[in-house]
Amino acid sequence: MKSLKAQHSELSYSENQLRLLNGVEGHTGKFTPFSERLKETGLFPLRPSGIQIFQMNLGKMCNQVCKHCHVDAGPDRKEIMTQETMLQCLEALDGTDVPIVDLTGGAPELNPNFRWFVESLSDLGKHIIDRCNLTIILANKKYHGLPDFFAMHKIEVVASLPYYSKRRTDGQRGNGVFEKSIQALKMLNEAGYGKEGTGLKLNLVFNPSGAFLPPDQKELEKDFKKELKLHFGIEFNNLLVITNLPISRFLDYLIASENYDEYMEKLVNAYNPAAAMNVMCRDTISIGWDGFLYDCDFNQMLDLKVENQVPQHIQDFDLAALNNRNIILNQHCYGCTAGSGSSCGGATT
Repeated sequence: MKSLKAQHSELSYSENQLRLLNGVEGHTGKFTPFSERLKETGLFPLRPSGIQIFQMNLGKMCNQVCKHCHVDAGPDRKEIMTQETMLQCLEALDGTDVPIVDLTGGAPELNPNFRWFVESLSDLGKHIIDRCNLTIILANKKYHGLPDFFAMHKIEVVASLPYYSKRRTDGQRGNGVFEKSIQALKMLNEAGYGKEGTGLKLNLVFNPSGAFLPPDQKELEKDFKKELKLHFGIEFNNLLVITNLPISRFLDYLIASENYDEYMEKLVNAYNPAAAMNVMCRDTISIGWDGFLYDCDFNQMLDLKVENQVPQHIQDFDLAALNNRNIILNQHCYGCTAGSGSSCGGATT
């Protein structure tokens, strides 16, 4: 399987995705603009609550090609954050009290400067989150030591595992992914992750395998903990449930399976003002592999930069201006505000 970009798909272009989301291409006027729903509930314009998380995409290269990937990441993607941009991020962070740095990709560990950058962030005293696909730990001998490296710097590991069964995990992420993920989780447990008293946090991420909303986060967490402990002896801290947003490869799936309209209706009908109050874009700033700034990871993939009244690149980072911006919205935002809400930290209500 190749990325949409390698396939020269029309949906590899963000402008085509936005045209579709906004009712061009045969879906005209069907869904209420997200900004109108915010106005109805007194939340427009949406404003930051104060940046607490600095989320960085270290590159779109990945050792996996998952069916629902909103980044359209894969081995054929070559975009990677340079050390120069990383230095600009360190300089920006050094002048702020932003406490958390969230590293994502692709597989962030594939960036050749990953370990140097983590050590530099550690020196700044930042709490670091690594969004790990698990199989990268087994992809090559040079990555086998990642669990101990993570532990040394007390990195919080957020690991994607679609389900606790082989069939559903391999169906979404590719053949053999489940067995490698289980092995990697055992290695993380051996390094102390997910174990009581170590302070080493291991969280798992679930996202639905089809065009439906995720189940209750706490109930599903109980099932994951029971099944992974019973069958594999694996322990972890929390399960984070994330809703699939209608962009990139998941949007491609929705169109190909003729589920687009029905899925959007589900998201729109499940709009929850309480979830909208807690969307992650209110306390997060997203930095692209090339240093441009976005309100969230999803806006980044749609090339919707922060509003042009504030500096849009990390080299001109201005925390005060960013904390006073209006957040850029579009129809995909329904995904973060449906039901119990969704964010990179799981449900929001």
